Amino acid sequence: MSDVSSINPSQLAQQLATAYTQQAQTLLDSQSQRASSTSKALQSLRSALQAFQSAIGSLSGKSSVLQQTATFSNTAVANASTNGSAQAGSYSFFVTKLASANQLAYQGVPTSVTASSAGTLGVSLADGSSFSVTLGNGDLDGDGNLTPTEIARAINQAAGNSSKVAASVMTVNGQPQLLLTAGKTGAGSQITLNTTAVGDSSLQNALNAAPVVLAAADDADVWLGAENSGIHIQQASNSYTGISGVSINFTQAMAPGTAPVTLTVAADNGGTAKNVQSFVDAYNTLKQKLDELTDTGDAASGKAASVFASDAGIRSLRSKLESMLRQSFNSQTLFSYGVSADRNGTLSLNQSKLETALAANPSGLDQLLGGSSGLLAGNKTYLNLWLGSVNGQLKQRQESLDRLQTDLTRRQDQLSQRYDQAFNRYLLQFTQLQTLQSRMSDTNGILAGLSATQ
Repeated sequence: MSDVSSINPSQLAQQLATAYTQQAQTLLDSQSQRASSTSKALQSLRSALQAFQSAIGSLSGKSSVLQQTATFSNTAVANASTNGSAQAGSYSFFVTKLASANQLAYQGVPTSVTASSAGTLGVSLADGSSFSVTLGNGDLDGDGNLTPTEIARAINQAAGNSSKVAASVMTVNGQPQLLLTAGKTGAGSQITLNTTAVGDSSLQNALNAAPVVLAAADDADVWLGAENSGIHIQQASNSYTGISGVSINFTQAMAPGTAPVTLTVAADNGGTAKNVQSFVDAYNTLKQKLDELTDTGDAASGKAASVFASDAGIRSLRSKLESMLRQSFNSQTLFSYGVSADRNGTLSLNQSKLETALAANPSGLDQLLGGSSGLLAGNKTYLNLWLGSVNGQLKQRQESLDRLQTDLTRRQDQLSQRYDQAFNRYLLQFTQLQTLQSRMSDTNGILAGLSATQ
């Protein structure tokens, strides 16, 4: 009979329980590993699609893919920008006067006014707007008195103000000054106060006194062309949008007799090429990720196929994006504007060819890429089918994968229970066998002892 130590119940039970569940565990491990790899691949795909969507969204958010420069000969006098739809050209301006918002300083405002008797102040502007101020509403600390700061607060928070007038307080030589500043520039910003219903006589007197005019209510006075001989422009704002596609901001008045400043609007082919290149780069980045996720591998070199190598949906996504590049949008094609693809489908931009196409048909690029029916919009619409938060393909795939992973977890729990049951059964059996072997060994020892005494 073998030595009792030759049997290890726990080790034998573990070996047999493992063998009992090995086939199911191997299959479950393979399925779990694939589910985990698929989940990571889906996240990688989502990130790539979102990056591409963000890139084309940035481009489609521009008013035009075409870039232009709008430059003043003296940037101290004015600056300008263009949305890409302006016609190239040169324009002269002479700025006689800038528009300004009325700003008044009221002196002698009392340092304390009884809130309950402060009354109501009327504020009106030359443009016809007005509002009423209940001065007692400014009592912030609730002590029953109004300081100049609390009077300013009542004006700012008046129901009808809506930024028509901003009130503030400055102290000069120990005396508070109530400053009122119109919210808009132009002659219509002239501020007038009605103190008839102001209950405190000292406050009423201070507000009735002629204020110090810190800034007059003036319109902008500009000549399109030379001073006093071109087309006169008078407006409340220093911003001018009279030239289609151009926004101008006048910043400084000019000395009489000086030469007008010149605005030059010209095409910025380098900026336009940068916009097109950003699309090319974004597409290539997405294509590289799709190629990686659908790689069929190489059995000869031992390279395994990627998770989506045989996924018809992902291959359809890649094929659709590739076919959209070849489509005609508004009778324009991407390749006619210098974009070409190599034999692997990677895009590149020929800037010289782009500039030639822009010279022949500058608006064609916007028709191709922009608008509600261009390439950018087409890509965005298609990407929403995948990235949609309700019925998007990626959401549906992730939900299906989540259900699978939940099922795999349940099956793993069941398999673990089967293992534990088998282990406990084998452990009991081998423990009993070990006990029996021990008893037999003891019996053999007794018999051997009896034989020796005979």
